[in-house]
Amino acid sequence: MLERFTKIQRVLVYVLFLNLAVSFAKIIYGTLTGALSMVADGYHSLFDGVSNIVGLAGSFIASRPPDSGHPYGHQKYETVASIFIAILLLYVGFEIFHSALDRFLVKSTPEVTNVSYLVMFGTMFINYLVTRYEHRQGVSLRSQVLIADSMHTKSDIYVSLSVIVSLVAIGLGFPIMDLLVALVIAFLIFRAGYEIMKESSRSLLDVSRIEEKEICELIMGIEGVKGCHNIRTRGSMGDIKVDMHLLVQSDMSIEDAHLISQRVSEKLKSEYKDISDVVIHLGSSLPHSQESHSKKIS
Repeated sequence: MLERFTKIQRVLVYVLFLNLAVSFAKIIYGTLTGALSMVADGYHSLFDGVSNIVGLAGSFIASRPPDSGHPYGHQKYETVASIFIAILLLYVGFEIFHSALDRFLVKSTPEVTNVSYLVMFGTMFINYLVTRYEHRQGVSLRSQVLIADSMHTKSDIYVSLSVIVSLVAIGLGFPIMDLLVALVIAFLIFRAGYEIMKESSRSLLDVSRIEEKEICELIMGIEGVKGCHNIRTRGSMGDIKVDMHLLVQSDMSIEDAHLISQRVSEKLKSEYKDISDVVIHLGSSLPHSQESHSKKIS
């Protein structure tokens, strides 16, 4: 578990430095050329660094081992960080639409030169690579915060795109297109923020993660398992916890029953990579002799 969080933090550090490089490129060039829209876009890219820092803080706390105050561990801090990033995304979506509306009402044209286009397209390409890398690592490491942060980084691409589209639209004499495109982009960002909030809320509210029937069908194939019930699952991506009641023969020794429960735990963890903990409550079914007798009678 600690190794997983170390890898997550390493990815976030890489992304943080790349976001800073992109933001400084926009701010410095925009300041030198007087391109105010590029400077604003650069500060938005700098805002992405806040998202990275939030992710780093969340993953750092989440990597702490269980203690007396947190017997189940600190993994939900990663979920909390994801929710904060989602809030940042919603704010970005609002800002995109608000800025486009201001440009439309004030009839102001962003000050961007031909070289500025190259800078913006270049930084957009870097952001695209960063987004792909971070999302891929998030899926591989089963990290909510990396996936959420990759969506936030993707929003920077949308912001830059909205500025470029506004230039083209105004240049062609269709300023209304700037507003319409910004509305679409804002909607996409709002939807991404909503999806992050939805998934994170499932973790915080302990929504069931795996169907009870699905688990029961899987473990009933293990020798010695006579039944299962009261199966409950909760948690988040990469940290699903399971507790259940497992039935074995009543005349089985404690050692054998424990061995079966261990096999069940190993089977679940091998089939579901997100499962980190399995708690099994052992119960008894009919003794083997009575079970055979009852089958003959029926």
